[in-house]
Amino acid sequence: MNLIYSAVDSILRSTSTLNPRSKALEAAQAALEKKATDIVVLEVGELTTIADYMVVCSAQSNRQVQAVMQHVEDRLKNKKARPLSIEGTEASVWILGDYGDIMVHVFTEEMRVHYGLDRLWGDAPMQTIEEPVSPAQPSLASG
Repeated sequence: MNLIYSAVDSILRSTSTLNPRSKALEAAQAALEKKATDIVVLEVGELTTIADYMVVCSAQSNRQVQAVMQHVEDRLKNKKARPLSIEGTEASVWILGDYGDIMVHVFTEEMRVHYGLDRLWGDAPMQTIEEPVSPAQPSLASG
């Protein structure tokens, strides 16, 4: 199974026009455009092998959780980045988009507090996204 995942992952990475950091910032920008709140980009590559970056954000309702993830997916698809999987769309309290080198987590506010990913990855360098971002900005600050 890991061999299949690795093969698919490398194919998806090779077709994307974005490096992992740029992809994470594109996802964060898409979330911002759909009025997601508390958007953070965590650089987790030195702490885990599951991804290089995680984008974590909150939405006020299940419907907004779906809208944010759909906009992220559309935005990244336009950059030729396709998800390996998207989980949680049925309940829409936490949707996870796995893009291989980045993970996008869109939570309702209550679920974000409950699962505490921000605390779990608290040692990772972090960038808070409050306004439009550019991939040319300096690297993430330790947060």
